[in-house]
Formats: sequence, structure tokens, C-alpha cells
Amino acid sequence: MSHLKYTAKSHHLQWSLHQLSQICHHFYQNYCPDSFKHRRNVGSAKVSDVSLLVLLLLQAELGITSQRHFYKICRLFPYGRLLERSRFNRRSRQLIWLVQLIRKAMNDRINPDDIAIIDSFPLPLCQPVRNHRASIFKGKADIGYNASKHLWFYGFKVHMLVTLSGYILNYVVTAASVHDIRAVHDLISGCQQSVILADLGYLSHELKDDLAQEGYVLWTPLRQNMVGARRHNHWKLMAMRRTIETRFSELARLFDIEHTLARGLTGLQLRLEQIVLAYNLSYFEFN
Repeated sequence: MSHLKYTAKSHHLQWSLHQLSQICHHFYQNYCPDSFKHRRNVGSAKVSDVSLLVLLLLQAELGITSQRHFYKICRLFPYGRLLERSRFNRRSRQLIWLVQLIRKAMNDRINPDDIAIIDSFPLPLCQPVRNHRASIFKGKADIGYNASKHLWFYGFKVHMLVTLSGYILNYVVTAASVHDIRAVHDLISGCQQSVILADLGYLSHELKDDLAQEGYVLWTPLRQNMVGARRHNHWKLMAMRRTIETRFSELARLFDIEHTLARGLTGLQLRLEQIVLAYNLSYFEFN
């Protein structure tokens, strides 16, 4: 990808629509299977797959959570003929696997650090007062507690693996009640970083031993009453671990990631994939 250069430093996307179209076209040509690119009647589609990718990135960049609202905005764009709203949503969801494939392929273009950081943030689906009455995502979402915000919430929990610079390597979504430790193995699968920083929620001798057998070193702060806590809890490591909280704040501020209007798992996955891809693209410069 000669026109994209990894900078290891996040900057807000300032690309033109033409540049974004070029990038999406390159993604599509290099990562999309020929069987999908040359599928039946693809040439007669009102809106191309590349155009849909551009629109999905624009939606994430604009921080628009409502598909209905975004569709109304798209009708103002002189971007060729627009699909009917139901077909637009259906076509967009059909590209989830491609967005995911592009996101994972971009991981190979970054300069690998020795250290990665894991943590989670809540994805509430309703106000706390409705926790016990909510029925959306029934059987999949549930009630959990977020210690940092002192909040009981109904919904999901998003676990993330990021580099020291904040680039998102992977994410996993679980029900709100699932403990952070249970998501670690899926989260770091294929991780090239050998040192994993985490908070007290991941403090577990069993987990540390399991990861050591896989070649990872798990560092978590010790509780103040534990032996050697003062020496172990070095301020530099504590500061590095807290950088992931800054990334969560950026995701909430730029993309409103902690709020969703999705009413199905497919819609929820599409929204998260859009945001992660748009956020990671901010670590690249266009040449």
C-alpha cells in the first residue's frame, strides 16, 4: 500500500472524499476475493462496494449513530444514485467481513512494539433506571458493573487490545457480566507483542501462568497490601497502562462509541468495525 504510511501517532482524519475513495478502492482491490468482486450482476449495482466502504467510514468519522439519520444525509451527497434505505442497510451489513479483513490486514503494516495494553469499557443499551426492564438483546446482553465509573448497566462490555501509541489491534464483545479475565485469550490471539499491561481487574496467578506458557508476560499492578507492591507498581508502567483509558476517551469523544442504536448483533458489529477502522486509519498518512 504505497500511498499509506504508518506514523505511530494518531491524528484526526483530514482526507478529502477523493483520497478516501482511492484508499477504499485499494483496500477493495487487494483484500476482496475475486469471487466476491466478480459476483453475478455486480456491474449493474446502483452503488458500488467501494462507494459503500467510503460511506461507512464517513458515517463513523461524523459520529452518526443512527442509520436512518445517516441515510438522510447521504441523499444530499452528489455521490451517484443511492439505494433504497432497506437495501442500503442490507448491502452495508454484507460488507462486515470485508471491513474486518481490511482492519486485520492493516495490523501487518504497523511497527510492532514490545508492549500492548488490554482493558474494557461498558456499552450500555439503556439508562440505569431501566436495567431490570430492558428487553433489547434479551438472552445476549445482561447487567454488569463498571468499577471505574461506579456504574451498574445493562448491555455489553467491549474488551480492547491496543499498542502503546493507541492503535487498536483487536477487540472482543461480551455480555456485561462477563469478567475481563475470561476474554483475554480471545483478545490476544495472534498478538505479536510479548508484554501485556493490564489493570487490577486482570490480577490472577492462574492467568499469568497460562499466558507465560503461550510466551506472554502479563503485568498488572499489585494491591497496596501485597508484598512488594511499592517496588512492583512502578510509576512508568502505571502511566503506560493508563494510556488505554485516554484512547477510550478519544473513541467516545470522536465516535460516540459508548452509545449505539443497533437493534441486532449484525448492526452492532458493523458499527464497531466502522469505528475501529476509521480510528486506525488516523494513524496513517496519505502520500
